[in-house]
Amino acid sequence: MKEYTSELIRNIALVGHGGSGKTSFAEACLYTAGTTNRLGKVEEGNSLSDYRADEIERQISINSSLLFCEWKGFKINIIDTPGYTDFTGEVRSALRVSDTALVFLKAVEGGEVGTEVVWKYTKELNNGSIFIVNKLDNENANFENVISKAKDQFSHDLIPVQFPVSQGLAFEAIVDILHMKVLKYARDGKGKYTEAEIPADLKSKAEKMREELVEKVAEADEKLLDTFFNNGTLTEDEIKKGLRLGIKSRKIFPVLCAAGSHTIGIASVLDFISDYCPNPADMIQPEANLGGGNDKKVTLKCDPNGQPVMFVFKTVSEPHVGELSYFRVFSGTISPGLDLQNHHTNKPERLAQLFLMNGRERKEIGKILAGDIGAVVKLKDTHTNDTLSLKSFSVQMPPITFPDPVITMAIAPKSKGDEDKIANGLHSLHEEDSTFIMTVDPELHQTVISGQGELHLQIMINRLKAKYGVDVDLAEPKIPYRETIRGKANEVEYKHKKQTGGRGQYGHVVLKIEPLPRGGGFEFVDAIVGGVVPGRFVPAVEKGIIEAMVGGVISGCKVVDVKATLFYGSYHDVDSDEHSFKIAGRMGFKKGFKEAKPILLEPIYEIEVAVPEDYMGDVMGDISSRRGKILGMDSDGSHQIIKALVPLKELHRYSTTLRSMTQGRGMHKQKFDHYEEMPREVAEKIIAEHDKQKVEEEA
Repeated sequence: MKEYTSELIRNIALVGHGGSGKTSFAEACLYTAGTTNRLGKVEEGNSLSDYRADEIERQISINSSLLFCEWKGFKINIIDTPGYTDFTGEVRSALRVSDTALVFLKAVEGGEVGTEVVWKYTKELNNGSIFIVNKLDNENANFENVISKAKDQFSHDLIPVQFPVSQGLAFEAIVDILHMKVLKYARDGKGKYTEAEIPADLKSKAEKMREELVEKVAEADEKLLDTFFNNGTLTEDEIKKGLRLGIKSRKIFPVLCAAGSHTIGIASVLDFISDYCPNPADMIQPEANLGGGNDKKVTLKCDPNGQPVMFVFKTVSEPHVGELSYFRVFSGTISPGLDLQNHHTNKPERLAQLFLMNGRERKEIGKILAGDIGAVVKLKDTHTNDTLSLKSFSVQMPPITFPDPVITMAIAPKSKGDEDKIANGLHSLHEEDSTFIMTVDPELHQTVISGQGELHLQIMINRLKAKYGVDVDLAEPKIPYRETIRGKANEVEYKHKKQTGGRGQYGHVVLKIEPLPRGGGFEFVDAIVGGVVPGRFVPAVEKGIIEAMVGGVISGCKVVDVKATLFYGSYHDVDSDEHSFKIAGRMGFKKGFKEAKPILLEPIYEIEVAVPEDYMGDVMGDISSRRGKILGMDSDGSHQIIKALVPLKELHRYSTTLRSMTQGRGMHKQKFDHYEEMPREVAEKIIAEHDKQKVEEEA
């Protein structure tokens, strides 16, 4: 394989709403460039990009795929990303290592909720962005309408550099405004085009659009703007320079035309990427944290002769291969046998075989230079978000920030003895997908999985079964309620006395139980005077109280924010011991707790819901029905942001309900805020359920 220097590399991520044709477009790029000799199709399950069984079955992308093709001397790395918001973490990791995003708009529907999400990501990560109006061969395609709406939805700096001669079922030709030519594609699927003059009826439209384009390009740079004002136009070289500057600085968002499934427009998009998209050295060079515990940063220049630094952005487990780590080289040159250090784990890594990837297909390569993307097998202690560099050049790149989970479910094995296999399988699935999180909750005695939506969790459970041979049931997770008190119990006496022949048991305590302010935790006071309870037994009383608090008194949930004072008691010279006083402390606390007006607290979460204005009323009504309190509203582009406090119990499967209520356009994020007293009628139900469960267990 040829080795490419940074000026000949283009790193592109295909992003957009589900069903906008990204995978078909990627296949068309590889076929048009001659990388493959057949055009893979999603519906036939033979695309290079969507090769996993669940992707083929559902006909959607679930994982991002790394692909590449060679075009007119350039190497174009393509990362095809999923469009469904359940797999949004894949998009973030892809954009982190890409220089330019190709943002897909459907030629009928235009920008959708998934498009809005990825657009925010491109802004946050500062990717150059090009819009592709795809599926222009669909009936009712309307290029002008899509552009008009997209300018309002995304940016008024969108500027077409192409427009279709005709659209819909007759789509086969594109007017290229940059070169003032018509590109006519043969409908044989081979992706080749011929150039022709612009017909008279489209000439004035093309000239007007070119004037607008040249003016927009001039605005990207002060010198070009002066030239434009002085000369009234720009030369071809000046337009090229301004367009490249504008894309890199996010001042210009060019719009191109395509019908990926018929390979129409693909060649001209590849031309545009090669000619105008920034190469890795053009972009703002990233900073990394220097090791050694200081806060110093170092800029990583995209130089093949620099210190070797590679960043792992994705981990994939492949049968018969093992773990593959996908990485981008940000500095230096990477080759097999190189000894590097993972500065996150402080573990050494020796690089094995290096590959360039086309989906599951691998091509071995001897070197990967700065700016390029590749994969390496069998790294021992390196995973997503880790940086590898020389031991003498200890650096760590900032991690990819993945979105917080929006749904949580509890799992239980269907067969006994599968617990270890399940734990190992879930850990491996998390290594592949950082937005899939597994935790074991010791308080609630549940294994809990969290992710970006119901589909996300279901696919992970299916993979657990397919890859690791274990089956689990999903259930609603328990809620970590808290017990506390509103009143006081001033004199609670408990005497533990047991005589069964031989030495007996005796412990006698008198306690005062009172509430602490919210967040006060637990306070134990030893107020014994005159040794009525010997000092050696006092810690046992405290242990007994803590035991009672952990197990709960009225609902089986942890007790918080109480103060217990031991101020009187008695002991027996022979029968008293630590165990007796521990029992006395535990039982005395439980008795006093019930006398001190016990209440239940529930976790309250702050949610932030982003919805189009049309759905505001429905969403706010739904929040109120969930015992939610609206905190306020704000606007963000075409979306309204609702902030509210909602009990965690009421948020189970909320992401699914919200998407259903808003036709997929509503999104939310949530985070723990505080604990709050639960309404009495709700608390009574939970206490009754606990009592019933206790009776069943004792039966």
